[in-house]
Amino acid sequence: MAHPGFFQRQASARRNTSVLVLLFLSAVVLITLAVSLVGYFVTRSETSSLAFTDWLLSTHGLLTAASVVALIGTGSLVRWVDLAGGGERVAKMVGARPIDPDTRDTDERMLRNIVEEMAIASGVPVPDLYVMDRETGINAFVAGYTPGEAVLVVTHGALTQLTRDELQGVIGHEYSHIFNGDMRLNVRLIALLAGILLIGQIGSFLVRAAFYSGHRSSRSSDDSRGQIAFGLVGLALLVIGYVGVFFGRLIQAAVSRERERLADASSVQFTRNPEGIGGALFKIGLKGGYLDTTSHASDMNHMCFGESARMKFAALLGSHPPIDERINSIQPGLLARLRSRFRDTESSADLRAFAQPGPAQASGFADLAQDVYGPVRTTNTSPLAAQAAAAPAPGQRLSERVGTVTEQGEDFAVRFLQRLPATFRNLLYTRAGAVQLCYALLIDDLSKAQQHERLALVPAHPLLGAQTELLEKLIPTLKAIGDGVRFPALELAMPALRKLDPEEREALITNVQKLVAADNRVTLFELALTSFLSRHLGAGASREIPVRYRKYRPVLPAIQKLVSLFARAGTAGGAEAEVLYREAIAGFVPGSEQPVLEKVTMRQLREALTTLNGLSPLLKPAVIDACGHCISHDGKVDVREYELMRLVADQMDCPMPPLG
Repeated sequence: MAHPGFFQRQASARRNTSVLVLLFLSAVVLITLAVSLVGYFVTRSETSSLAFTDWLLSTHGLLTAASVVALIGTGSLVRWVDLAGGGERVAKMVGARPIDPDTRDTDERMLRNIVEEMAIASGVPVPDLYVMDRETGINAFVAGYTPGEAVLVVTHGALTQLTRDELQGVIGHEYSHIFNGDMRLNVRLIALLAGILLIGQIGSFLVRAAFYSGHRSSRSSDDSRGQIAFGLVGLALLVIGYVGVFFGRLIQAAVSRERERLADASSVQFTRNPEGIGGALFKIGLKGGYLDTTSHASDMNHMCFGESARMKFAALLGSHPPIDERINSIQPGLLARLRSRFRDTESSADLRAFAQPGPAQASGFADLAQDVYGPVRTTNTSPLAAQAAAAPAPGQRLSERVGTVTEQGEDFAVRFLQRLPATFRNLLYTRAGAVQLCYALLIDDLSKAQQHERLALVPAHPLLGAQTELLEKLIPTLKAIGDGVRFPALELAMPALRKLDPEEREALITNVQKLVAADNRVTLFELALTSFLSRHLGAGASREIPVRYRKYRPVLPAIQKLVSLFARAGTAGGAEAEVLYREAIAGFVPGSEQPVLEKVTMRQLREALTTLNGLSPLLKPAVIDACGHCISHDGKVDVREYELMRLVADQMDCPMPPLG
């Protein structure tokens, strides 16, 4: 049976959103009926003989039901709007502190290095990093609506108590959630749960109000009876609220558990080290991962690496499988090895938490990872062998590389970061350095005189103006490392570029477009770079692109523009480009007589990529493979062609690993 690839998992995540809405509506109906039942008994007079169903359709019943639905809807809507800021807003909600890119803290630098390696190896821009300083438990989560604006939050306990391999296992787990589209679902679930839990919060307020006023009031017996009734209504709402909590936790568990299993499997494949994530899980079992300093711990439970809130009936309502089950599923016998390894460093009382090993699994998550991502490799190859293996294998489609972290890609990321001069790398962590990188990428192959001529087109500005001293530090490194540095360097610079104000982002994109248009011709890289900046820094960059098209016919003009571009990029033009274009477009329009387009402007490319990003995930592989056919038809793919392919795929939210 074919394993579920990146695109199938993306489609599954979108289907889960529909399931989530259905579960939410079911919970709303049940809570509304429960509150209406309370209203029925409170408002029914002794002479009334209306049955509950008849009362529900009366004025009182309809008003009660409408009020409950409005309350739940308002509670969810308010939280939904509050979380419109994406991952950054979620991080601030739990009191997390942003980690300075050039931090001098050893633990924070280790985290950044691990995340940068994973970002470069996967093709996903580096997320913004946050730490919850007051949390001693071991936990982490990612949040956001798109991979380009994701944030990764870790607790202080995770930074200080995990080894590098263990922290890498946690990061691999969280990157799976970025790949698979889980982040959007997780943030939306927070908003929907807020409305469900609101009824219980109102009931708690009414009970406290009645109890408080009852102790301090000396009013008449009628007032006392009113207060008692007031308190009883509050108590009933509080009980119903707990029913809402139950349904909320049930929804969390239903949506989350299988995705956590897949994320564990992904971490094993990404890091090729089962003991990394296994050790992190074992330490959570020993020391705990609860978030004790935020009131949102239960809201965040489904988002975190491990359970973040204490709860009863954890086996039923927990958002994650039990720790021992997760460890044994990663690799049979791993729990016993970890218990033996930690025996000398942990107390016997703590170790008794795992005194009884879980039942051995017939097959672990290593097997699930193999089913999902291909064989798990645990040995490293030489750099030359890695480069040879990194090129697409004969017959391999480029779409099969999307959403994966290969061994070669990981090795490439490590080598790349090791080769980067410290000065160059540190510049990318600053807003000024990241801005100058965008300019440097467009002028690094020009003569000094031409560089000065082009930079004169950039208006003077303290931050966005051309800064010669910074460019002189960036350009030599770009030339020395070669074409392969372009896309990884942009990935490293994205956290700093995201810190630009909206007006500054717009001005940067305008300046880049001026540099591109200066010689009255546009190269493929220039097209891709401007599209990349518009996608990640332009207005609405943090918004998810919804599925608008489930067939190719409505987007054929966009496909024709993109394939025309790649057909010309993969040939010398003329008749050869025409033949290649017809071969690539045949999968969408058999026997098409539409000629290859002579020119594709920057605006046309951006519009085409925006349109194609609205395709159903299951339709995107054919578009990527059509472009891949154009650049690989001669049996080889050079670095510039592949980096262009990666930049274009990124615009369609299809991250590709480096060539190696």
